[in-house]
Amino acid sequence: MSEIVTRIADSVGISPDVAEKALGMMLGFLQREAADGPVAKMIEAIPGAAELVAAHNGEGAGKGLLGGLMSAIGGGGIMGLGQQLMSQGLGMGEISTLAKETMAVAREYAGADVVDEVVASVPGLSQFV
Repeated sequence: MSEIVTRIADSVGISPDVAEKALGMMLGFLQREAADGPVAKMIEAIPGAAELVAAHNGEGAGKGLLGGLMSAIGGGGIMGLGQQLMSQGLGMGEISTLAKETMAVAREYAGADVVDEVVASVPGLSQFV
């Protein structure tokens, strides 16, 4: 996983620590939002991805009253992920590069068909990747 984190950090222009957390958050989002079968295949295929999701899946994912209010008014989904990543100091350009590079890595390990199923199952994701 360290090679993947380094690759993403270099592509996005962020520190490896931030890249690791952001990648874990993005994969965790996909695990929650995408179709179960394809996303499970994708995460299993990427070395270290399951551990990264376990470590960072809940980070920044609005908990408690504020998190409940955000979900109730539509703050979840792809926009919620964007807010979480921005809270880690990422700008829109960096988030876009992160998403594209994450999907490129996923395609290398899981195959284009599996990743395309994952992307198609999350409303609004295709416009970002």
